[in-house]
Amino acid sequence: MGQLASKVIRKANRFNVENRAHRVLEREKPTPAPKFDSNLRDMERTLELDPKFVDKLNAKDATLDSRLKDVYVTSQDRFIKRVQERQAAEAAADTKEERVLPKDRKTPEDFEYGYLEPTRVTPGRCTLRQALQFINDHQLDPESWPVNKIANEYKLKEPHVENILHYFKTFNVYIPDQKYKDTLLTQAKQQFIENKSDSSK
Repeated sequence: MGQLASKVIRKANRFNVENRAHRVLEREKPTPAPKFDSNLRDMERTLELDPKFVDKLNAKDATLDSRLKDVYVTSQDRFIKRVQERQAAEAAADTKEERVLPKDRKTPEDFEYGYLEPTRVTPGRCTLRQALQFINDHQLDPESWPVNKIANEYKLKEPHVENILHYFKTFNVYIPDQKYKDTLLTQAKQQFIENKSDSSK
């Protein structure tokens, strides 16, 4: 229903468009758009200052007209020349022999931490390698590597270093003692046997 209505409205708007356009163009002067009050006040002020302002606007200024006639534009078609040069270069590149493929087709080795480390570190920041280093140093010997020493050496803020050391730790490998493991196993066996004997009674 909506499509049908829009088609009818469109046809009604376009009916006799050409004749209506000719009628508008044949009018002596189109009706000017209404002006704002502020614009009218500005026009009144300019007329008070210069009563011949409207005559100056409507009169043709010969000096401005002569200056306008002196202005001219020249074109050298540089864009077209550039396009032609580019097309010629592409055609010449097509005719050249194909480039030799590289001999070494191995994939490049991955970086140690999965990304290329920066060579220069801005103050207030540290690389992953540096962070792991001072976390490890602090874990191994917290007295010789306190927070203020780490902050001074790596140019970091002390609260940031405290948070890093509090929330991040390096992995430690714990190898249990074999004797302790054996004692735990024997204790577990004894408990299992006792529980089994109690349940059978």
